[in-house]
Amino acid sequence: MPPSSLRVVYAFAREMHPKTTDVFIQYGTAGFRTKASLLEHVVYRMGLLAVLRSRCKNGRTIGIMITASHNLEPDNGVKLIDPDGEMLEQSWEEIATRLANVSDNDLESTTGEIIKQVNSDMSLKASVFIGMDTRYTSPRLAAAAVHGVIALKGTPKEFGIVTTPILHFCVKCRNDNTYGTPTEEGYYEKIVGAFKNIRQKLPVYGAYNTTLHVDGANGVGGKKLNIIRKSLDGELDLVLFNLGGNGGKLNLNCGADFVKVSQKPPVGMELVPLQRVASLDGDGDRLVYFYMGEDCKTMHLLDGDRIATLLASFIMDQLKACNAKDLRVGLIQTAYANGASTRYITEDLKIPVTCVKTGVKHLHHAALSYDIGVYFEANGHGTVVYSNEAKNTIRKIAQDGDAEERKAADLLLNFIDMTNETVGDAISDLFLVETVLCARGHNAQEWMSVYTDLPCRQLKVTVEDRNAISTADAERQCTSPDGLQDRINELVSKYTSGRAFVRPSGTEDVVRVYAEAATQQSADKLAAEVSQAVFDLAGGVGDRPTLPE
Repeated sequence: MPPSSLRVVYAFAREMHPKTTDVFIQYGTAGFRTKASLLEHVVYRMGLLAVLRSRCKNGRTIGIMITASHNLEPDNGVKLIDPDGEMLEQSWEEIATRLANVSDNDLESTTGEIIKQVNSDMSLKASVFIGMDTRYTSPRLAAAAVHGVIALKGTPKEFGIVTTPILHFCVKCRNDNTYGTPTEEGYYEKIVGAFKNIRQKLPVYGAYNTTLHVDGANGVGGKKLNIIRKSLDGELDLVLFNLGGNGGKLNLNCGADFVKVSQKPPVGMELVPLQRVASLDGDGDRLVYFYMGEDCKTMHLLDGDRIATLLASFIMDQLKACNAKDLRVGLIQTAYANGASTRYITEDLKIPVTCVKTGVKHLHHAALSYDIGVYFEANGHGTVVYSNEAKNTIRKIAQDGDAEERKAADLLLNFIDMTNETVGDAISDLFLVETVLCARGHNAQEWMSVYTDLPCRQLKVTVEDRNAISTADAERQCTSPDGLQDRINELVSKYTSGRAFVRPSGTEDVVRVYAEAATQQSADKLAAEVSQAVFDLAGGVGDRPTLPE
């Protein structure tokens, strides 16, 4: 592409999507995320970048998702999806940050520099899939993405309102047609189809019941489940709440993140004692479960750690039943995983655990080193990935094994089809959980009884600059500022089963604090004391955190 044809890049920017702010924005764990009003020029430029990425990948399709996930409605965000349905390759995050922050006057020349740097063949066709969540600012931002793609002569395809995982799935299928059909209907066909195949063969017995209450976070996931609900043929009776009507606001006092962090049930739901409830987040990539105690006052949370252990133990059972013992199964966690879950996985399930930095891309990458890798963050974001060898081994057993082996292998093949291997997917994970509970005849209380979580507390401290905090050892040790880790060690040593760590946010100037201990009171106090240490030693802003009374 001759330099003159890059002029349209500047023209589109100046006339339609000018950069109107000097606020620096960084491509973090979840892409760019900030107030929606600051994002239009950024999303336009990500349209440009997606075309360059597609051409670097021989014209394979790239995805652009407009969402701020579990953030509240005034925020929005944008992230790129690589050809295999994975997060954008890490080396391109710095390129995305550079392109997002240059002035309009420098945009044309910077685009030219990036084309040379990444060796993008501008004569190739480029394909970009664009999806968005339900925020009122999303259509305008999606239009900016389309203009970015067109400005560099790429071909955009708009999917409208979809969950983030549906777009990841469609990108993967477009580049690998053995995985499925790259449409929303193709997603339902594969994932919901596999669920119905399994459930038709499973008797409903024991304490399991087919009614599931769902908190849709007033977002896109609930809307999609409302479509799916009608096609479940009675295998699962979904009772949906928080679907975005009646003045309900996206993620406000509802959704997976609210439930996990506040440890309270969502508003907008009728709460029934001991009824299991699934809570999705705003863009449908996180899932947690909970149930209320008999007094309907105490909430019992089943988070990502619980989902991971449930799925991993079921997969292990099926592998034993179909005699595929040589396949290596591993479970990936972050420092946020409850210490009790890690002990249960390693000591009871005898599954190896790898601990990695926070951020789904780190978990996904580590999971690929196993034949079957189960990864979940405690916040409910996760999935299972299967190597080709694992799939081929199980397929062979489904054909050549004895009757019992074939039955277990067949069940596993449907379990694999029900899994969105590209990314954490609340809808897919919900069907996986419901399959395991049904197969075992378990209710939420029996699921919960497998191990007892250590009480924990998460807090955040606003700081002048999040880059003042550096960490090592999968974020479990703080390497700067000086003295902070020593202070944390000193505080932790005072508590039975105490553990705490701090890490900078990937998207804003806050430091996240996690603490766990033998009692809730101790966990709350430890978290507050560590927050004070962060405030004092890492440049806290505003009021100093106070200790609980």
